[in-house]
Amino acid sequence: MYDARAMGVKVAVVGGGSTYTPELVEGLARRTDRLPIDELVLLDIDEERLSVVGGLAERMLARAGWGGRLELTNDRDRALDGVDFVIVQLRVGGQAARYVDEALPLRFGCIGQETTGPGGFAKALRTVPVVLEIAERVAERGAPDAWVVDFTNPTGIVTQALLDEGHRALGLCNVAIGFQRRFARLFGVEPERVELEHVGLNHLSWERAVRIDGVDRLPELLESSADLLAEETGVPVELIRALAAIPSYYLHFYYQTGEVLAHQRTHRTRAEEVMEIEAGLLEMYRDPALDRKPDLLERRGGAYYSEAAAQLVASLHAGTGDVQVVNVVNGGALPDLANDAVVEVPARIDRDGAHPLPLAPLAPEMHGLVEQVKAYERLTIRAATTGDRATALKALMANPLVPDYPTAAPLLDAILEANRGFLPSFFPD
Repeated sequence: MYDARAMGVKVAVVGGGSTYTPELVEGLARRTDRLPIDELVLLDIDEERLSVVGGLAERMLARAGWGGRLELTNDRDRALDGVDFVIVQLRVGGQAARYVDEALPLRFGCIGQETTGPGGFAKALRTVPVVLEIAERVAERGAPDAWVVDFTNPTGIVTQALLDEGHRALGLCNVAIGFQRRFARLFGVEPERVELEHVGLNHLSWERAVRIDGVDRLPELLESSADLLAEETGVPVELIRALAAIPSYYLHFYYQTGEVLAHQRTHRTRAEEVMEIEAGLLEMYRDPALDRKPDLLERRGGAYYSEAAAQLVASLHAGTGDVQVVNVVNGGALPDLANDAVVEVPARIDRDGAHPLPLAPLAPEMHGLVEQVKAYERLTIRAATTGDRATALKALMANPLVPDYPTAAPLLDAILEANRGFLPSFFPD
């Protein structure tokens, strides 16, 4: 009997010229047993970067003995024709736009960050329409059951937009897998033995349990490793213990706003740091003798990116039923949140998608913040897809990191003007 799952698949990476791509290529090449890829396509509008990154990818795949075909292209339709999995890792406007996202809010007394606060809002306005357009083309030209796996930030907002429009999509972040690997090292066990009760939204999440072989070791972590957790998350020890949960790094923007803002005003932006790292990486990638990812890539961020992305795609294809943390429609998993809200929670992965595991309601201090940020996310999607300024203003007002209307109104004007070239719905002329 013919079994399509036994045949090779086509994977397209949108934003294939990213310096992250070698991480992804490595992860895919190691999973040929569960993910037999016939064709891997790297799609990018920047032909020079695509050539450099694609050259390293080709050498890495040859070194791994990979038997599929690698194609580099700037033709979107060609990349998406018959595709089974599309991994989206694009950055509209590049690092220059990220710099604006991080620097501009500081002028208004707000935190500058590329995924949260006003910077994340600006990035969402640029990104949501582009990813939705890509998903529409996937629906038209891809395989009948093609998946869109979004790694593009702000992942929660982008995934909510995709699923609101009925696309076959999941969102992915490396926060949970990063915690899993850290805890595995702390306890001296294999990562597969560590199961997290990861709850919340993308970049607004907490670990409520850290189970090793089914036994919750979170109380032990809070007792013995609280100082280490505080250092890694930027959240004070006393607060971590009061929460009785481990917040992600992104929570310190909400819990320590004044301190973060003071630091940002006296230090250069992360965008400037990343630009330097990327320049160094691309120079390394040009070396025809290089056939593995360089150590410098770890400083780029995105640790375990390849693990998370390749693992998810492989499990969707093979239907292995393992549990992974993804951005998915809630569907009652967190009973105190709307069923149609996209949340970031553990889910069982099979060929039909991600099935969230049932969870206890959020504690009040988590629930209140999650509901406010979800309201902001929904308003931001509406603004991004309509170009309506009034809705955009409401979105900024709903963001917990924007203090008031006198801040939000001029901040919105500045954001829109700075991103004019990427926001045709706001500037139709």
